[in-house]
Amino acid sequence: MRYGLVIFDNDGVLVDSEPLANRILSGYLSELGHPTTYEDALRDYMGGSVQRVHDLVLARTGERLPDDFTDTLHQRTFAAFRSELEPVAGVAEVLEKLAVDAVPHCLASSGSHERIRVALHKTGLDTHFDDARIFSAEDVGRGKPAPDLFLHAAEAMGVPPARCAVVEDSPLGVEAARAAGMDVYGYAAMTPRAKLSRATHLFSDMSELLALLAR
Repeated sequence: MRYGLVIFDNDGVLVDSEPLANRILSGYLSELGHPTTYEDALRDYMGGSVQRVHDLVLARTGERLPDDFTDTLHQRTFAAFRSELEPVAGVAEVLEKLAVDAVPHCLASSGSHERIRVALHKTGLDTHFDDARIFSAEDVGRGKPAPDLFLHAAEAMGVPPARCAVVEDSPLGVEAARAAGMDVYGYAAMTPRAKLSRATHLFSDMSELLALLAR
């Protein structure tokens, strides 16, 4: 394989969490007096950190979200994850093949470390990622679309950005990877291909990914 490191986003790439998370987020924002549809949440927040939610609501309304917003959102989201979350179809086989072929890989997500761990444990993917290979937006000053998270992951793993491939499903993530100088493979199973058009390659089934990475 021509890459020295494959960096996976978590939500929507490893675990099928975007429908659950954005349903909960849109409902909670609407409950707080900021009407938000599921489609609004996907458009505005998919791939971003919780801080992005705070920032956009403040910019649009001049109102700050409650101090306990993040904690409450996490509690509701984790409860849904523990009962409903599933891995993305085919991703376990991809991870197993990378391990067999000794291809370094890690996870870099806008989610908190707790959110990542809850998701990986529920889906059984935690065996593929020890703590040294999990990176969160909590670890850097700026989340996606800034390149900081991917650059941090590459540095920690000891691989130059130009030799990294990122697997992403959100426009914010694609922009972050491109800004980091990395190739990015846009997973378009849920996200329209047009919104991932800046990706190096697009695919819609995890069974396609290994062949793309090996080209």
